[in-house]
Amino acid sequence: MNRHEVAGQQPIRTALARGDDLELDLIELLFFAYRDFTSDPDQILSGDGFGRAHHRVLHFVNRMPGLTVAELLDVLKITKQSLARVLKQLIDTGHIVQVQGPRDRRQRELYPTQKGRELAFALALPQSRRIRAALRETGEDRRDVIGRFLKAMVDPELRAQIDRLPDARSSERDGEPSDD
Repeated sequence: MNRHEVAGQQPIRTALARGDDLELDLIELLFFAYRDFTSDPDQILSGDGFGRAHHRVLHFVNRMPGLTVAELLDVLKITKQSLARVLKQLIDTGHIVQVQGPRDRRQRELYPTQKGRELAFALALPQSRRIRAALRETGEDRRDVIGRFLKAMVDPELRAQIDRLPDARSSERDGEPSDD
């Protein structure tokens, strides 16, 4: 028996194929897109000893300053322990500050610092360039279809989180403040 084979288990030497309600081609495209979409931020983050969890926290704190720890836990769907470790590092390095809630002293609101804002921008810039390049290739007029597709990939009961995000796309593009 080969050392990699489990007793009684025979290796299957044919590839899993599309069919049987499997969308393997799209699954693979999502894997490859995610790999490349995260590669630039991963490289930037590694210089600070940070990872993807730090990236997600920085992203949402910068998108929704004043977000509470409880709200962030709900958005990220990670354990309190995982968030505590990442958040402590971001606070200790001066990327995020934690402020006591004005209405409930037990609440902790999270805000980016200038350092945190600059890092979030540095992480989003190559990702935005990649998205813009892909939109040029597929057609800018398909942006809404792609957005609806990606939103439809999110569990229906969690889509409301997307609707609560600030929509600054038009103001960022035009250089004008949004009406919100």
